[in-house]
Amino acid sequence: MWVHDVVARLIVSLSGLTDDSLPRGAEFAAALDARGVALSQLYRPGAYAGPAASPLVDWLRGRRDLGDAIVLHGFDHSAGPTRVGRRAEFAALPQHEAGLRLRAARRTLGAVDLRTDLFVPPRWIASAGTVDALREQGFTMYADENGVHRLDGPGSVRTRVLGFRTAGEGRGAAEPWRCRLLVAEVARIVRRGGVVRINVRAKDLKRPARVGAALTAIEEALSCGATPVTYRLPSATAAAA
Repeated sequence: MWVHDVVARLIVSLSGLTDDSLPRGAEFAAALDARGVALSQLYRPGAYAGPAASPLVDWLRGRRDLGDAIVLHGFDHSAGPTRVGRRAEFAALPQHEAGLRLRAARRTLGAVDLRTDLFVPPRWIASAGTVDALREQGFTMYADENGVHRLDGPGSVRTRVLGFRTAGEGRGAAEPWRCRLLVAEVARIVRRGGVVRINVRAKDLKRPARVGAALTAIEEALSCGATPVTYRLPSATAAAA
């Protein structure tokens, strides 16, 4: 395990940003800055990198100085015949094919001065071959639907990712219920000293109720004593000390 005590942790990630959705993302990030919470920025370079002068890329580079972590979130979610369902780019890839995509993604990142050894697969699903390729290429962490896993040493934490990825996208009367459920689930995990993982998508930022619920859940976690961190985990050596 890389968590050796009962102090709760809070990880907030943001995914799916583009140049067009950047103003909403920047507003959400500023709200987290005011609360002392750094973001884990889930970024897929094949779809969004664009030119080096892209406003999103410039913003991501600037956010590194504020403690945000860049997390590779696949390469091109829409490409390839091996997808399992929508955007599950790495769900069924064998090691060799996963390795090729990871190298291409890293080259694209490097071209715009972004680097990372952290990985979250699209739809939070990674094949065994992908995990092997990540380890082979020196990634230190990957997170899936049910946990956060070290790749530079032993250890993982079972903790479900929370957010608004539900059938029907929370339309109508179900939306307030889902927002309340997020806040209640976060409070329950923090009281047990667990790791809270909240993921907010760019499309969620269009809905004030979802933004409000996410911020309320974050405030609840902080008020209950959770320590805000990112997916940039301590080194395996430091975690074992």
